[in-house]
Amino acid sequence: MLALLTEEPMHGYQIMQEIRRRTNEEWRPSPGSIYPILQQLEDEGLVRSDASGGRRVVQLTEAGREHVAGREEEFAGLWESRVADDDPSVDRVHALYKQLGDLSGAAGQVAYTGTDAQFAEVRKVLNEARRRIYGVLAEDTED
Repeated sequence: MLALLTEEPMHGYQIMQEIRRRTNEEWRPSPGSIYPILQQLEDEGLVRSDASGGRRVVQLTEAGREHVAGREEEFAGLWESRVADDDPSVDRVHALYKQLGDLSGAAGQVAYTGTDAQFAEVRKVLNEARRRIYGVLAEDTED
């Protein structure tokens, strides 16, 4: 997060989205992981937050800038893929992550705005999808 904040002030959602983008969806941090870290960084005096347009925008303090000074190479390595570029499964993994991201977005909409009945139905659909995926893996594809 400090690496991102060296570039510009951001709010938590921007940080989550930028991490997802820079890691090609390999790392998808949740609010439950981002906001406690931001609070800890603020408690340590490395960042400060200001309300702007209904969101808390976080930026490095002078102590934060001193803390990250000279660590550009270390920060650049954070965004390198954890999967080798010549790994043939890379495209397949990214394709599935993209679809899972789309599915997560749709399920999230139901969680936030759907009725109790819609929420229950989506949970059934997701459980069925999980079972079917494991079923695909269990099929004998050698024939």
